[in-house]
Order: sequence, then C-alpha cells, then structure tokens
Amino acid sequence: MPLEVRSIVDGNVTKLTHYGIFVSLPEGESGLVHISEIADAFVRDVADYFQVGDPVKVKVLNIDDRGRYELSAKQAEPRQPINPDAPTTPRRAVRSSPQFEDRLSSFMKRSDRRISELKRNRDARRRGRRRR
Repeated sequence: MPLEVRSIVDGNVTKLTHYGIFVSLPEGESGLVHISEIADAFVRDVADYFQVGDPVKVKVLNIDDRGRYELSAKQAEPRQPINPDAPTTPRRAVRSSPQFEDRLSSFMKRSDRRISELKRNRDARRRGRRRR
C-alpha cells in the first residue's frame, strides 16, 4: 500500500546532507526532509537536530512525478536541537520599534532626495547636448 499525501509515518534517518536529511520509510521507500522542514527555528546545521539512525516521525507533503517523497519533520512533531548551543532564533524575526521606524523614515527621505537630484542632473546634461 503506497503512502498517501498528508499521512504521518515513522521512519529512520539514513543520510545527513547540508540541504536536509534522507529518511527511510515503510515498504522500502525513502524521502527527503528539506532543511526548511526540520524545525520552526532557523536550522544552520541538520546535525544539530538529527543523527544517522535516529527514529523520526514525518508528514508526507508531496509525491512528485518520479515517485520521490517530499517530507516534513516539523509538521509531524515539534523538534528541539540535540546540541544545546545550536541557535534557536526564529528565521523571520521582525523587530518593530519606534527607533527603527524613525530611522527607516529618515533613510527613505534621504533616498528620495538623492534620486530626484540624480534625475535633475541627468536631465540638465541631456538638455545641454542638443545641437543647433
């Protein structure tokens, strides 16, 4: 019985790469868990979360035309790093503070001013090159 999309299955880690992990699935199948699907936090190194031979629960995200399985570990169960020194900051941390907003506004004003000066200079040079 082939695996279905959105099903959660148990597997074992067979290989670690810099872009993810390969997992052996039931019935001799295997699939890839991309580095972005390992944990909710930023994952610098997959070895911080997995080792070869570790059991892992994965969710089947997709089966492509070639029969390859795209898997997700973070959607099946939350995962913490094995290495306590591993960074666990969120990938898209947005800092919104009044100071940041002021600096951004100031930058945008300076940028707009410089662009308008460059356009004015360019247009003035074009007008001066006309032949009579």
